[in-house]
Amino acid sequence: MALTSRLSHPTTDPEDHFASSLGIIFTDDVTNQHFASDDTNLLLYTSPHLPSPLTLRLARVHEEADRYLFSHYLWNAALLLAELVEADSLKLQPPPATETTGEKAIAPGAGAFDVSGLRTIELGAGTGLPTIMAGLVGARAVVATDYPAPLVLEALRGNVVGAVREGNAAAAGGGAFAVEEVRVEGHGWGELDTQFAREGQGRFDRVMAADVLWMPWQHENLRRSIAWFLKEGESARAWVVGGFHTGRQTVGAFFEREALAEAGLEVEHLWERDCDGLDRDWVWDRGVEDKSVRKRWLAVGVLKRITPGGRAERESAPS
Repeated sequence: MALTSRLSHPTTDPEDHFASSLGIIFTDDVTNQHFASDDTNLLLYTSPHLPSPLTLRLARVHEEADRYLFSHYLWNAALLLAELVEADSLKLQPPPATETTGEKAIAPGAGAFDVSGLRTIELGAGTGLPTIMAGLVGARAVVATDYPAPLVLEALRGNVVGAVREGNAAAAGGGAFAVEEVRVEGHGWGELDTQFAREGQGRFDRVMAADVLWMPWQHENLRRSIAWFLKEGESARAWVVGGFHTGRQTVGAFFEREALAEAGLEVEHLWERDCDGLDRDWVWDRGVEDKSVRKRWLAVGVLKRITPGGRAERESAPS
């Protein structure tokens, strides 16, 4: 099933119906950013594994500075991360697909994106879809953060808190819901001296980030925030998914080994997946890539802490 097939517009506006159908009309192209052109600012996300559709409100931005945050869009990276979390947490385990014969395991095995019983935090959350999904499929605590702009946080808080609490209450038959904490906070990457950052240091089993790599000047701050919130220990992981709409070089720069090592992080898995679920190896340079083809692919990275005993060995190894 195509990655974007779960999205629809809760409106009869012909413009919205046309926008949501472009991937069907023009089969060589795919929509990688999603918005609502009417006054509702709403998108519907429908999963066959959830009891009801999720209503996602996009930030209603007016100031030019807020537009530069691009939080008033839902991006394919968030769709993919949400699906990965859902599939592994619910033990759906779809069969892997590769670009060739399927003999080589490119992505990590089943269960790698399971959030059951874990604490998660999302950076640059936008609509908060991966956080919502984590809160609905078994996470112990979910926290969504984005740039501390009131309009952005208002929409994010409405999406996350409403959907997670309502979903858990319904699952519990109207009683207490299983998730212990549902929270939305403002966080500027690299700003680690705030009360929220101090409280959250080393607190989260999983750090999630979807389509946050388009600003190379913020890569260092993003790495610092990931390392700051990530728990110590062998089991902690960060999941970073990014589209290639700003170019492969921009995405790849975030995953450079030396830069990650400065933050005490390293890549455990890094691969590419397209909007139809096809996996292929990560490649640093694919030459000239057609824009319509490039838009179909996403980079998926799993990061972990560099273990103290392994750092010297890795630093002495050739790049």
